[in-house]
Amino acid sequence: MEVKTSLLDNMIGVGDMVLLEPLSEDSFIENLRNRFDHNEIYTYIGSVVISMNPYRSLPIFTPEKVEEYRNRNFYELSPHIYALADEAYSSLRDQDKDQCILITGESGAGKTEASKLVMSYVAAVCGKGQEVNKVKEQLLQSNPVLEAFGNAKTVRNDNSSRFGKYMDIEFDFKGDPLGGVISNYLLEKSRVVKQPRGERNFHVFYQLLSGASDDTLKKLKLDRDFSKYNYLSLDSAAVNGLDDAANFRTVRNAMQIVGFMEDEVQSVLELVAAVLKLGNIEFKPESRCNGTDESRIKDKNDLKEMCELLGIEQSVLERAFSYRTVEAKLEKVSTTLNVSQAYYARDALAKNLYSRLFSWLVTRINESIKAQAKTRHKVMGVLDIYGFEIFEDNSFEQFIINYCNEKLQQIFIELTLREEQEEYVREGIEWTNIEYFNNAIICDLIENHQNGILAMLDEECLRPGTVTDETFLDKLNTICAEHQHFESRLSKNSKFLTDHSLPHSCFRIQHYAGKVLYRTEGFVDKNNDLLYRDLSQAMYKATHSLIKQLFPEGNPAKVNLKRPPTAGFQFKASVGTLMRNLQTKNPNYIRCIKPNDKKAAHIFTDSLVRHQARYLGLMENVRVRRAGYAFRQAYEPCLERYKMLCKRTWPHWRGPAREGVEVLMGDLQVPTEEYSYGRSKIFIRNPRTLFFLEERRRQCLQDLATLIQKIYRGWKCRSHFLLLKESQIVVAAWYRRFAQQKKYKKIKSATTVMQSYARGWQVRREYRKFFRANAGKKIYDFTIQRIMQKYFLGLKSTTPSMSPVDMNWPTRPYRFLDGVHTELRRIFHLWRCKKYRSQFTEEQKAVYEEKLEASEIFKDKKTLYPSSVSQPFKGDYLEISKNPKYQKLSSAVDEKVLLADVVNKINRANGKGTPRIFLLTKKSVVLADQKTGQVKASVPLPDLSSVSVSTQSDGFFALRLKEGSASAIKGDFLLSSEHLIEIITKLHRTGATAADSEQLNIDISDEFLVQFKQDKVCVKFIQAAALKNGNSVSCKRKNNRLLEVSVPASA
Repeated sequence: MEVKTSLLDNMIGVGDMVLLEPLSEDSFIENLRNRFDHNEIYTYIGSVVISMNPYRSLPIFTPEKVEEYRNRNFYELSPHIYALADEAYSSLRDQDKDQCILITGESGAGKTEASKLVMSYVAAVCGKGQEVNKVKEQLLQSNPVLEAFGNAKTVRNDNSSRFGKYMDIEFDFKGDPLGGVISNYLLEKSRVVKQPRGERNFHVFYQLLSGASDDTLKKLKLDRDFSKYNYLSLDSAAVNGLDDAANFRTVRNAMQIVGFMEDEVQSVLELVAAVLKLGNIEFKPESRCNGTDESRIKDKNDLKEMCELLGIEQSVLERAFSYRTVEAKLEKVSTTLNVSQAYYARDALAKNLYSRLFSWLVTRINESIKAQAKTRHKVMGVLDIYGFEIFEDNSFEQFIINYCNEKLQQIFIELTLREEQEEYVREGIEWTNIEYFNNAIICDLIENHQNGILAMLDEECLRPGTVTDETFLDKLNTICAEHQHFESRLSKNSKFLTDHSLPHSCFRIQHYAGKVLYRTEGFVDKNNDLLYRDLSQAMYKATHSLIKQLFPEGNPAKVNLKRPPTAGFQFKASVGTLMRNLQTKNPNYIRCIKPNDKKAAHIFTDSLVRHQARYLGLMENVRVRRAGYAFRQAYEPCLERYKMLCKRTWPHWRGPAREGVEVLMGDLQVPTEEYSYGRSKIFIRNPRTLFFLEERRRQCLQDLATLIQKIYRGWKCRSHFLLLKESQIVVAAWYRRFAQQKKYKKIKSATTVMQSYARGWQVRREYRKFFRANAGKKIYDFTIQRIMQKYFLGLKSTTPSMSPVDMNWPTRPYRFLDGVHTELRRIFHLWRCKKYRSQFTEEQKAVYEEKLEASEIFKDKKTLYPSSVSQPFKGDYLEISKNPKYQKLSSAVDEKVLLADVVNKINRANGKGTPRIFLLTKKSVVLADQKTGQVKASVPLPDLSSVSVSTQSDGFFALRLKEGSASAIKGDFLLSSEHLIEIITKLHRTGATAADSEQLNIDISDEFLVQFKQDKVCVKFIQAAALKNGNSVSCKRKNNRLLEVSVPASA
């Protein structure tokens, strides 16, 4: 069931100003403030939307919001710009009515953003498809391009539109977009050459310098530094929250989507660069011999680069800046330009070049987005144009902008009244004339063909003789002096002679939105908008692809001596065309208001909002809308909303909706003069009547809510009780089942036990008859067999890991299994050791055999042994065969070297060591000099009788030689090595494997004798608490017969 909602539901303040009670300017502003403080930025005046700029992002523009407002009645939901866009689109699609959406407001009020929201909503709700999506994308992407070239940062707005834009979006009969046409009005081209303090030039200049690649800037002969260009203001070059580089990439992408070719984009950028270069051209005065002053260009570098960009001969453009040719019939007069005239010519060329480029961009976009089909199209127009402007200093631009707003206000009042009148006639309600201020008299003051201000300005510009702003003001003072909306201090109307708020060089017009003071300075020049013909012809001679299109009047073959139309005449014609276009369409209005001048969120300035509300004519709008009936609603939704107020219509009315409404209003005793019945709607005259209905409905809804709560709570309690009752039955059934199952299992178990006892007794009785003598032994054997079987099966699951060091073994279950249990443990350990050894390679076996032999020799005998267990036996520590230093020594040894290391040979005289190379082969031990590699001694293994070592942690060992052997002449060798364990182990293994030698004895003792030639010396090892040289071992001679070796106790 669809839930019916209304604008009146959960309303903050008053959502529609037509319903505001009491109606005054103060209550109007207070209602706006109240809604703004609650983030309600949209408010209605009938079908007009007031939009407050929040200056921050709000979560009210999501795709979900688009779907929420899609195909909904305008007053069904809270005020929103989507409601107006949906109303316009639905009328266009379903009723075949061309629509226009007029967006007005001052700079910074959010007009451009509002137009984007309207276009994005229409794009979201219309049809889909590849071609349709392409058209929608092109229409949406035209905005970034036009914003870059037509928007600028002002003191009021960081992205202010400096031109008026009207876009006609064309749709087919299904409501799918086919294309569009854009019209632009009055680009503020004076901004190109001069910007007010705190403002910037058009965005595209800063975007190009910030976002273009270095290569592109090099081609355009530009530099990234803004300060190098006279046309760019520096005090506001950087804007917070505005990324010019990223925006430049967005614009390039948008131009590509719209349909610009790459060479066209490059041509456009070249013209933008040319404008920047043009602003850097400066002039200096130069006197001629005839006494006249002329101008010359100071630095021609910028002129040269500009000419290269545009393909113009430098001399041609230089002459155009210095001379002016005036043609009259067949005569040509050439005059020189002084410095001020040259600067005027330069700025005029810059303004015309940029404004014509902008017009070309609009035309080029129109070529891309125009509808291709020739059939009749439905049209929705979106007008985003400057609002009424009242500044401290108002000039020609403000004058024609305010003229445009006067015309828009005129058509707004006319169309609003016409719409009201048509609805009254359509509904059969009597129409009463509504009194309102008709601003046609102000429009006539400005646009009258004979006595209008624009006509007199054109006449003054065209007449021969000296023409100045003062002569123009004199003419106004003469012709318009008696007009009730024109004020001037110098006019014939004497009442303004003493008005000091009105300067002599100004005039004042009383617009519909208030009085505006205009300064006449610059009116004539800005209206003339004159570009010297020499400059036009110079630009036409350019080889650049765009320049000839932008300056067609420069063609020498088509010289037109007729004066071009003035700016005021062109704008008046454009406004006239726009008004005729809007007259043919159904209007929809968005009035944009900015809440403060600080561009900050959550700030509402009463005076500023009041000022905007006045010049937008919002109070006038409310009064016109309320002049007849303040509220009207179709019978069906009216009856649906208020039917609960009458017992005869609640809850269902079976008859026609109108009769139900009549019964309802009669039952509520609403005075008949407060409402009227139309053909399809009820019209309510006073908002108080509507609020009376709403208050009665609110009270009734509270009563209904209480009733619904009571019924719901009763239903909920009954449902809960029934659920508990049903659950109790289920639980009871399951419990009974469980209890019976448990009882059955217990009986069954008892029966089985009884059966087993009975069968056992019966079997035993039968068995005793036949096997009484052997029964005990057989039972015993069977029991033992079962125990053994269970034991072996248990070992299978509890056997420890295959690691030889794992000493775990399961406990025996019975004492009589002691022997078997121990033997099985031994066999298992031997088996897993064998399995472990079978995994070794030959090299690993040799290493472990050496380690095992070292363990047998030294374990628990020498303190040094434990530290050597983790150290692998490397053997050749010196890499004799690879080291070129020992090449001579390697060649001197014939056998394979089993061990090579550096040892210290102990001198008996002082106990100090001398480094020697110790080599062990299969047949001999060799000692050689460490430095030279010369062999000092070679002892065959059979000549060794034993090796003596201490029990301490030292590395001393003595090689004892057999008496009478050839090697024993020089005596025994007392040596010291860091690899003592490895050396002794390898000596022991090598001696044991040699066929011609006996087993080598290893003597481990802390005191032994060493034969040094003819003398025997005792070597004694003692433990010292602390040594001077740290923890190292020291050897000292005590006397001729004793060497004492001190070993650290901690070692």
